[in-house]
Order: sequence, then structure tokens, then C-alpha cells
Amino acid sequence: MEAPQRARSHTVSTTGSFAENFSTSSSSSFAYDRAFLRTPPGLLILAEIVLGLLAWTLIAGTEYFRVPAFGWVTSVAVFYWVLTVFFPIIYITMTYTRIPQVPWTTGGLYFNGSAFILYLSAAVVDASSVSPERDSHNFDSWAASSSFAFLVTICYAGNTYFSFIAWRSRTIQ
Repeated sequence: MEAPQRARSHTVSTTGSFAENFSTSSSSSFAYDRAFLRTPPGLLILAEIVLGLLAWTLIAGTEYFRVPAFGWVTSVAVFYWVLTVFFPIIYITMTYTRIPQVPWTTGGLYFNGSAFILYLSAAVVDASSVSPERDSHNFDSWAASSSFAFLVTICYAGNTYFSFIAWRSRTIQ
């Protein structure tokens, strides 16, 4: 009696490497896009960084722990501020062109949309928590923080619009 034949295994070899997918173009020069900061999205990102920094430092410099709602405002502001600092670096260095596997337009749309929604909620919480009766010493900082939080919300709304336009033009192609 003959033994049943086993299926043959096939070995597949590739010629490319993982590192080649992330390498720069044929030249090893460093790409730099100076014009990005003069575009409307670039200006909005700079405004988000400056205004967001003001929004969370004005709260962090006070006795914010007396009002639990300011914990939410501070966490949203710091989280999105740190992430927003990376976007100009990614766009100026043109990293998005070197890593085409990442859906940058979709990611930007989700990031800006979530920042808009969460910053809007944080700004409303911030404004509703400001009261001169609670602590008159911190009132000015909290009121200014509320104003800056609404301004940052407007900036994120603008960048959400520009991200949607970029995303839509990519999906239509």
C-alpha cells in the first residue's frame, strides 16, 4: 500500500526589503517645505499651538483642582496641544510623502474632527465652570482660558474643513 503524498510547501522570496519602503527618494537630501506655514491650514495649526498653549497654561497655573471640571479641560487641551505640535513637523519635513502607507488625509480629518468636538465640549465646560464666587483670585485666568479654548475650537473647525476638502479630493480621484 502506498503512503499518501504530502502537499509540497512553497517558499516565496521577495527582492525588496521593509526598509526600502520607508527610504527617501533617490537623493539623500532632506526635504523641507517652507511654504506650508503660509497656507491657511499651516496658519491655523500655528494658531492652535499658541492658543492651545494659552488655554491650558492659564488653567494649570491656578488651583484648578478645586473645580473638577477643569481636569477635563486641561486633559483635552494638553492632549491635543502635544499632538498638534507634531503636525507642522510632519508637514514641513514632508514626512507624509516618505511614508505613503499611512492615510494622512483620513488621519488628519479624524484628528481635526475629534479635536473640534472635544475642544468644543471642553470650552463649554470651561466657560460654565468659571464663576467669580468660586475663587476670585483665579477668576481672570479661568475666564481667559475659556476665551482661548473657544478660539482654539474655531481653529480646529477651520482645519476640519480643510482636512475634509483634502480628504474628499483624494477619494474622488
